[in-house]
Amino acid sequence: MTAPLPRHRRALAVPAGMALATVLALLPNAAAAAAPRAGTPAATASDPAASISYVVNIRPGHGPSARVRRAIAEAGGTILTSYDRIGVVVVHASAPDFAEVMRRVPGVQSAGATRHRPLPSQSTGELGAPQALDAGQLAAATAKAADGQDPLEPLQWDLPAIKADKAHEKTLGSRNVTVAVIDTGVDDTHPDIAPNFNRAASVNCVSGKPDTADGAWRPNPGESPHGTHVAGEIAAAKNGIGMTGVAPGVRVAGIKVATPDGYFYTEAVVCGFVWAAEHGVDVTNNSYYTDPWYFNCSDDPDQKALLDAVTRASRYAERKGVVNVAAAGNDRYDLAADEITDPVSPNDGTPSDRVIDPRRCFDMPTQLPGVVTVAATGAKGLKSSYSNYGLGVIDVAAPGGDATRFQTPAPPATSGLILGTLPGGTWGYMAGTSMAAPHVAGVAALIKSRHPHASAAMVKALLYAEADGTPCTDPYDIDADGKVDAVCEGVTPYNGFYGWGTVDALNAVTW
Repeated sequence: MTAPLPRHRRALAVPAGMALATVLALLPNAAAAAAPRAGTPAATASDPAASISYVVNIRPGHGPSARVRRAIAEAGGTILTSYDRIGVVVVHASAPDFAEVMRRVPGVQSAGATRHRPLPSQSTGELGAPQALDAGQLAAATAKAADGQDPLEPLQWDLPAIKADKAHEKTLGSRNVTVAVIDTGVDDTHPDIAPNFNRAASVNCVSGKPDTADGAWRPNPGESPHGTHVAGEIAAAKNGIGMTGVAPGVRVAGIKVATPDGYFYTEAVVCGFVWAAEHGVDVTNNSYYTDPWYFNCSDDPDQKALLDAVTRASRYAERKGVVNVAAAGNDRYDLAADEITDPVSPNDGTPSDRVIDPRRCFDMPTQLPGVVTVAATGAKGLKSSYSNYGLGVIDVAAPGGDATRFQTPAPPATSGLILGTLPGGTWGYMAGTSMAAPHVAGVAALIKSRHPHASAAMVKALLYAEADGTPCTDPYDIDADGKVDAVCEGVTPYNGFYGWGTVDALNAVTW
């Protein structure tokens, strides 16, 4: 096996020699271990001016009481915003004991620091330049496109893998359905995204408070292309240009939650879910983990506060009818194991090898209640070499790509990775459970298109029922070296590699 791929469910960094025209997605979480970030000092007790963010969780349905407000001010904190419906208050403070002081205040249910680095981040935000398809590759793909196909569709082996090509013969999805990409930002000027972009449902949530300035949802130069890639996978228009999304007739929104250096902090994620809940979003795609902890443990008071805040926000969104879809991660972890060694947390401080109990420590939002957790498959339909798995954790599987040497697609496709849109009007490849989740978000959008009055629970039930039951790969020796690389537990149609099975877009538009 190759060395473990990095994880922040954003896209995987592509191993050397994997394929031409790959995007070198040097991103953190929900895809891979966070990429190294350049020198930002951690806040310390000796640097009282270095404010950091906190969440202070109170009783939902009420704003902070006069007592809580007074306690925040007396502890040196300043309220940035308060999400009263879910009882989450975002605070900036510099005192190192701020959270401990707040946890003793009557009416405060939990409180914790969301980060270790001061505000604002000082790093450069350089995450690596994507390598787009060149003119020759574009021309070659276009020449192979059949009537009715977008020019790059011959490269998209992932569409027939979930019968999306057949689904498109019946419907492209409804413009009354919106999928929000909670991610690094979406370039809505891309010709494959612009026709389906929902500006009213788009926002910048990076600070933890909505910024609705025009274009605030876009990635800045030097920032990750990840969110734009994901948006195209979901809803690239079938318009004779470029590629085709899984649900090319639905609308897509951008909810930017990643800092310039690629951190997805709790206050931003909370803002993203609440915004989606209150702005008519039907499905959210979440291809990340909430930094700085890969797993948040309920017996740690700071991590418990983060867990409380994001859980409240995601549940609120679901109560408002939103289906939340999340990537499972790219570290080959068995998320149902008795213990897991996490070597990357906190990824904005000083990480250490900590052994966590998956029954008490959770990847957010991947392992939160109600969230659809997605594993990745390659061009041969097998679990991708990097994909996390686990019986009782994985709900469904979808194409996320894999090294071409492990799973080679049938011609005319040339890469085992996933094609997507890139900022600036180009296209390129990425791989990861980050790419699997948007396939599921797209299928969920097709289900919602066919059943516009279905609740979030009903859409999820149909998603699982309509999936193609996929048996365990046994033995699983993805690199053919004679050694078992992972063990799949369970049966067909419910097991640790594929959950209820591989999603099926054709079923989504016919059932």
